Amino acid sequence: MGKRRDDPEDEAFRRFAAGAIPALGRLARLLCGDGHTADDLVQACLIKLHRAWPRIDRPTGVDAYVRTVLLRCWLDERRRPWRRREARDGVVPDVADDLADPAEAGPAFDGDVEVLRRALADLPAMQRATVVLRYFSQLSITETAAVLRCSEGTVKSRTARGLTALRAAVSGPAGELTLVERRNDR
Repeated sequence: MGKRRDDPEDEAFRRFAAGAIPALGRLARLLCGDGHTADDLVQACLIKLHRAWPRIDRPTGVDAYVRTVLLRCWLDERRRPWRRREARDGVVPDVADDLADPAEAGPAFDGDVEVLRRALADLPAMQRATVVLRYFSQLSITETAAVLRCSEGTVKSRTARGLTALRAAVSGPAGELTLVERRNDR
């Protein structure tokens, strides 16, 4: 016999999903760097979460569980054969880049966000996951190690290497700091 439409478990899941989709989308976008793939990851994550919903300790365990499921979906997606053959260099020939000049993009566009996104997308997968979990999701070293199933030392080294690569990417040609780091120095 199937579940009734007014099942309280389904209603609780719908309420959770409606509130969690924006945050999951942002996290997925930071992990994969592509809006369309991020949407697919969120959908796959919610499907897996729905299957496990009755077993999850909701007051305390749902946030950590959903982050772990999203991360696993992203790692699984990266292992797919068609992803290995695909080369993403971020350059589409003969198409103007409207965001290349921040002055033309409008006063609301800062440019720093796009620079960071591109730099984050250039990091190796596990460094990117570590940096995103540590600084975007604000997980501790221990929590990040548990999600990634690695040691705390590995989290520390991946974080340090990732931050070094990000600093190098947002620095100017002569090592001069861009707006992102100048703003943080104040």
